[in-house]
Amino acid sequence: MKAKDLRERTTEHLRELEKSLAAGLFEARFKNFTNRLNDTATIRKSKRDLARVKTILTQRARAEEKA
Repeated sequence: MKAKDLRERTTEHLRELEKSLAAGLFEARFKNFTNRLNDTATIRKSKRDLARVKTILTQRARAEEKA
């Protein structure tokens, strides 16, 4: 996901996306631990996407505080 695309989404949608990405990351880590994960790069991609979403949510929260 690109940060530019994420910024166009609503805050509520980003919160839902954050929850789903966190759940997906948990599943990928669990599958990796049990040796059932074929593509280990999904863990890294999920972590980065989750970080992007959290960053944008934090930026929006700070902008609301200043306003």
